[in-house]
Amino acid sequence: MNTPQPPQWAKTLLRWLHPENTIEEVEGDLDELYAYTYKRTGKRQAVLRYLLNVVTVLPPFVRRRGSKTKYNQPFSLSPDMLKNYFKIAWRNIVRQKAYSILNIAGLSIGMACSILILLWVQNELSYDRFHTRANQLFRLTCSAGDFKAAVSPAGMARGLQAQLPQVKGGVRMSKPSPMLFEVGEKKVEEKRVFYADSNFLEVFSFPLLAGNVATALSDPGAILITEETAKKYYGTADAVGKTVRINNHDNFTIAGVLANTPSNSHLQFDAIIPMKTMASWNWDLKNDTWGNFNFYTYLELDEKTAASAPAQQKLLQQIGKMFKEHGEEIKIDFQLQPLTDIHLHSNLQIDVPGHGNIQYVNVFFIVALFILAVACINFMNLATARSERRAKEVGLRKVVGANRYQLVFQFLGESLLFSFLSLVIAIGIVYLLLPVFTMLTEKTLAIHLLDGKLLMSLLGIAVLTGLVSGSYPALFLSGFAPVKVLKGKMRVAGGNLLFRNALVVTQFVVAIVLLVGTAVVYKQLDFIKKRNLGFDKSNLLYLPMTGELGEKRQALKASLAQNPLTENFTVISDLPTKLESGTVDVVWDGQTTRNQVVFPSLDVDENFVKVFKSQVLAGRSFDKAFSGDSSNYMINEKAMQIMGMNTNNAVGQPLTFGDTKGTIIGVVKDFHFKSLQYAMEPLILRLNKWGGVVMVRTTAGNNEQTIKALEKINARLNPAFPFTFGFLGKDLDNLYRSEQQMGSIFNLFAGLAIFISCLGLYGLSAFMAEQRTKEIGVRKVLGATVAGVVSLLSQDFMKLILIAIVIASPIAWYAMNKWLQGFAYQTTLEWWIIALAAVLAAGIALFTISFQSIKAALMNPVTSLRSE
Repeated sequence: MNTPQPPQWAKTLLRWLHPENTIEEVEGDLDELYAYTYKRTGKRQAVLRYLLNVVTVLPPFVRRRGSKTKYNQPFSLSPDMLKNYFKIAWRNIVRQKAYSILNIAGLSIGMACSILILLWVQNELSYDRFHTRANQLFRLTCSAGDFKAAVSPAGMARGLQAQLPQVKGGVRMSKPSPMLFEVGEKKVEEKRVFYADSNFLEVFSFPLLAGNVATALSDPGAILITEETAKKYYGTADAVGKTVRINNHDNFTIAGVLANTPSNSHLQFDAIIPMKTMASWNWDLKNDTWGNFNFYTYLELDEKTAASAPAQQKLLQQIGKMFKEHGEEIKIDFQLQPLTDIHLHSNLQIDVPGHGNIQYVNVFFIVALFILAVACINFMNLATARSERRAKEVGLRKVVGANRYQLVFQFLGESLLFSFLSLVIAIGIVYLLLPVFTMLTEKTLAIHLLDGKLLMSLLGIAVLTGLVSGSYPALFLSGFAPVKVLKGKMRVAGGNLLFRNALVVTQFVVAIVLLVGTAVVYKQLDFIKKRNLGFDKSNLLYLPMTGELGEKRQALKASLAQNPLTENFTVISDLPTKLESGTVDVVWDGQTTRNQVVFPSLDVDENFVKVFKSQVLAGRSFDKAFSGDSSNYMINEKAMQIMGMNTNNAVGQPLTFGDTKGTIIGVVKDFHFKSLQYAMEPLILRLNKWGGVVMVRTTAGNNEQTIKALEKINARLNPAFPFTFGFLGKDLDNLYRSEQQMGSIFNLFAGLAIFISCLGLYGLSAFMAEQRTKEIGVRKVLGATVAGVVSLLSQDFMKLILIAIVIASPIAWYAMNKWLQGFAYQTTLEWWIIALAAVLAAGIALFTISFQSIKAALMNPVTSLRSE
């Protein structure tokens, strides 16, 4: 009867995992073990045991005794053995300084990069999780077609809580309102002020340092401020009972002092005012309206509903039904957004500022892993490339009785020692770079080594790095056959060389993808910066009409018109970057069904077209000569298309916006009034009757003088309010803040990935040049030139870089196309971007290799051939 043999695919796996010079040592034992198991337990168990032995290097447990095989011998390490391993590892590090410096430098930088990125990722993922009932809190959002918003009506919070048992609580918050705070001589405009319902502190877990949680927001004349705000005005956090004057009009008593808002909260505030205060003048709050979407509504659901998606879907259906029962005909879909998802999963309009992007978190988490992998690859490459130097040590250890597991443990121990040394240095690098990285990401990041969780994470990174980087070298080195080693017949196997080459290719694939990412992000931001927005954004200076300026509109306009520096001005209701008003109550001729598209609106005056340098395609702009313009409208191209009109027939058509009937007097060319991540929306322009923001187009080089002129006008007409101003161009740039940060972080880590890869390439090229010293000497004696020798030593590495370029190109193309899809208006991803990144990577690699290649080529051949 034939002896059972393992399947051919299992033997192929064995040969792939183990270098050629170890096969004869282990293959016979594994075959015998397979046959033994096959006869007693069957083929399935035999195959499983065979694979287990192949993967976990179990052959050292197998000892031959006659014709029988024992496979249950235990493996142990004594303290003396561990001490000996540590001494040998330390001596190797000290003896081979250049090799050690390259390895430790690569691992240190890789770990430092990964730690920095993971600190940022951890911060992004931690948003709003500090609330006691965070898993039960949801924000009620809505969508009308493609228009998705974070706001909801004023009456919904109370109505839902009263009629739906699943809703345990509801709290409303206003949109942030800039207000002038005055205490003594100090006057500061605070921009992060919210109105909130009295149960705000019961639903959310913002700590109240002083005051009564139950009553702090029940008094309309009360206010809560943060500790930082209290110290700013009073010099101490002990501010309860003190008074602050707001907007030069109302005095508020401080009912409580809140801890500073956590940096990982999507709600960032400096003061909270009771909603009852706003209810005294706000029409929506007085009437508990269900038709105007102006408030943020947070709902606390019962545990069962909060944990069940079907239950939430059922609740949303009930909410939709209640909305219709309140007489609302507009088709609105409501959503329940988990509190912990708001920061990273919000692409909503009319939202609080400062949100992140889950796509960027995923991208940079992968980048962190890749950079760490690149550092590990360096270690593997250098360790296996220098394997012949350790061959005799392995041979002698096996001769005196060491089994393979002991050798694997020794080499893994060495890599762990490298890893822990690198971790110590990496932590130092992190401490040095953290202030710069914090400024770059605009996050409050810190590393606390006394934090047990963080310490365990860092140790975990070190252990993982040590095991990953040391695994293949340990398997490879421990597999040398002692007979071949001691006879001097051992050669580095082709499989090892193939594996090493694959690792080099992987390194440069990562580096090239990161370089392409950097270039595409920069190109998109440049495209945004240079794109024609439909108006000229340069030299547009604005002055908010705060305080008394709103009541002195005519005097303000007269003052602006009298000064040559400010005469080119317009008054609009809001900045184009903050346009939030809109309605579906729009009626035009030829309309067959009720409109369901949200039409944003902007109130402008007669100078708008001239100051913004926008283009009127049909009809005219608002004009003081036409008194009827107060009820007339201008529309943009997108609105015209939605209404089924064109430039030939739009002018003169009747249009009803809200409750006001009027006529379309002009069509203005589309201009962007929101981020380019959003497609163009319809826009209706009305004649401004109330004020809002003064926009002044300055002349080049006169910005400073214009600002001073505006400051004098503000001091004369609005002396009780501090002067504030801004540039529209800067505000537009801030819309892409997260993309700018992404580009900067990409720049940093792409450069570091290239640097780490080049460290490994430098070490490999040095070793390869050393191995071929005699060959180079012979070639030079036979007439080889320096250029020829450099080409000889560089060509193998350049082949690997070319392979990396071929692999990286489609990966980079796909990844960056995916990112660009997040913009409604995007740059083109052209072939030369990838080609440029490839040439840059190849050039840097060639420059790195050339150091050792030129050094080897210039060496005197007499020196290398003297021993022959």
